[in-house]
Amino acid sequence: MNISDLPAPPAPKPWYAQLYIQVLIAIAAGVTLGHFAPATGEALKPIGDAFIKLVKMVIAPVIFLTIVTGIAGMRDLAAVGRVAGKAFIYFLFFSTLALIVGLIVANVVRPGAGLNIDPATLDTTKVSEFAAKAHDTTITGFLTGIIPDTFLSSMTEGNILQVLFVSILFGVSLALIGDRGNKVLDVLNDVSIAFFKLVGIVMKAAPIGAFGAMAFTIGKYGVGALANLAMLVGTFYLTSLLFVIVVLGLVARMCGFSIFRLIAYLKAELLLVLGTSSSESALPSLIEKMERAGCPKSIVGLVVPTGYSFNLDGTNIYMTLAALFIAQACNVDLTLGQQLLLLGVAMLSSKGAAGVTGAGFITLAATLSIVPTVPVAGMALILGVDRFMSECRSLTNFIGNAVATVVVSRWEGQLDRTQFDAALRGELPPVEDLPSGVVAAE
Repeated sequence: MNISDLPAPPAPKPWYAQLYIQVLIAIAAGVTLGHFAPATGEALKPIGDAFIKLVKMVIAPVIFLTIVTGIAGMRDLAAVGRVAGKAFIYFLFFSTLALIVGLIVANVVRPGAGLNIDPATLDTTKVSEFAAKAHDTTITGFLTGIIPDTFLSSMTEGNILQVLFVSILFGVSLALIGDRGNKVLDVLNDVSIAFFKLVGIVMKAAPIGAFGAMAFTIGKYGVGALANLAMLVGTFYLTSLLFVIVVLGLVARMCGFSIFRLIAYLKAELLLVLGTSSSESALPSLIEKMERAGCPKSIVGLVVPTGYSFNLDGTNIYMTLAALFIAQACNVDLTLGQQLLLLGVAMLSSKGAAGVTGAGFITLAATLSIVPTVPVAGMALILGVDRFMSECRSLTNFIGNAVATVVVSRWEGQLDRTQFDAALRGELPPVEDLPSGVVAAE
């Protein structure tokens, strides 16, 4: 479908009816309540958790339907392999670059210098839980964990990689049987429309979810928790911002678009990620938005879910930066060789804990447990502010995956440039104003 076939954009909604404004107001209200009535704010945790559960309820079927219909509709399995190969090359390069950036910034800024912490004096009770999970998360366990116990269990256990695995296999199988699979494909396309409508319904609760999650965060940890480790938090936020603007901005410019326009296009999803501290909360919307922006369904279906496990730019910046912060705070001097070993281990451990709840903190524990020079006990220093940094990790990861989707689509020569430019200029109509069955360019 061409952009000319779409209906003209309707008159803009009132400002108060726009989702991103509602989420922004909800975040501000949550911060206010959490600060002035911390007990009440902390008690609202179930609201944020309930919204996250609502979103996770639709993630597995959305990924399954998007990948299966994309691959089966493509029919060219060589092209599927080519897309996957390009995506993984992109993920490997920029994930490694993010680790290096975190390492360099930590050495230049030295946010932990001067704290003079004795690891023996730290309370490691809460850290031990994450360390135990990190110990259980190995590369072998990760690889075997991709395979679900049954086909249906992949849909019920909430493991994105398992859903990705069975979706690719089923999509390839459907493509191989040719015309006999057309009836199944037609049914799945219709079901896909219904699920994206369901996503739209769920997203109407986003302001409530963001309010509850933010009220809990501020109520439990308090804004004052930031003051103790302001140097680390500030350095991490600034580094992530520079990575997005400079590194991803340069990639965007090389591909002929503005990173700022892409961020503006995804503003509602980004505010939702900010409010819930979870990039998964906006995963279904990201898939829908990238399809509507002219990226092919087959590429979106492969790149976005895979990127959520393998393209974690924000998490990688956090890992090397936090590891060196702990070393500096505990007066541990690391040689260049030890720092490079730390980086290499981080590259592996970041993949080994992909899809695990609290992956950022767990991968850090896994990395430090393998590099004993830096005390794992030092993680107790940052446990109190990890929740605040998880928001920045999620935002950076989210933007990185959006850029990756556009880049791979352009590499394949399948980006609908007219529709993409119209989306970034805000000229596409809202989803509810599209004709039935239209989600993206076909």
